[in-house]
Amino acid sequence: MILPFTRWCVVATMLVASLFTKCTSTNQSNTDNMESTTPQVRISTNYGDIVVRLYDETPEHRDNFLKLAREGYYDGTLFHRVIKDFMIQGGDPDSKGAPAGKHLGAGGPEYTLPAEFVYPQYYHKRGVLSAARQGDQVNPERRSSGSQFYIVWGKKYSEAELKQMASQLDGQRGQQIFNGLAAQHRDSIQAMYQRGDQKGLMALQQQLAAETDKILKSTPGFTFTPEQTKDYTTIGGTPFLDNQYTVFGEVVEGLDVVEKIQKVATGSADRPKEDVVMTVTVME
Repeated sequence: MILPFTRWCVVATMLVASLFTKCTSTNQSNTDNMESTTPQVRISTNYGDIVVRLYDETPEHRDNFLKLAREGYYDGTLFHRVIKDFMIQGGDPDSKGAPAGKHLGAGGPEYTLPAEFVYPQYYHKRGVLSAARQGDQVNPERRSSGSQFYIVWGKKYSEAELKQMASQLDGQRGQQIFNGLAAQHRDSIQAMYQRGDQKGLMALQQQLAAETDKILKSTPGFTFTPEQTKDYTTIGGTPFLDNQYTVFGEVVEGLDVVEKIQKVATGSADRPKEDVVMTVTVME
């Protein structure tokens, strides 16, 4: 579906504003000693243990998670955001010993990680481990939080629901492509914005809109693979997150623990009324 030029104008305006929003540094973590095996980690909670296998195909996320786990970074942190039939989220260092009512979800190390989309091989079926991140408007490159993660629960979908969702996701491709192209011109946009060059911004907007439409016309629309369709109709998950957040592992033991946690009573900002505390250890 080709979106009209006026749509791209709106998107461009939103993107220009997002480029100057303060956010976490994009310096990467120190993961020079890359792991080469398929490691597992144990997430111990007051509801039981969850064992997660990390994917070798997402080395930045794998090695960063192992590094933090070995440092004890996650120990004492909470699953601070829990939404039934959706996911459980943790990894905020500010959640350690956090009093009731404290706003959580903004903490993390002073770096983010580059997106590592291995799609459609890895997708948001029930039980996968994915990286949390800031929204597209302030994070068009979809870089991941340096520490926060979530484990998917989701729900089962019918094939008809998946077809409808695929159509909706296909309609969003244009905005995603445009944002990606604009990110490549970050410095130019910033310079024109600072000197008030509206004519230059409009010309670039038109150029990127034309490039976006060309890409849309030359690439196939979004569809779910047979494997995705099978898993989403029989196991469940959150297909609307596919190819938007980095999936870097999956639960191999303790999915029943995830189920228990996603059912807990929650209060303000989806925080469990009773703390769900974790300790994360690497299974060497």
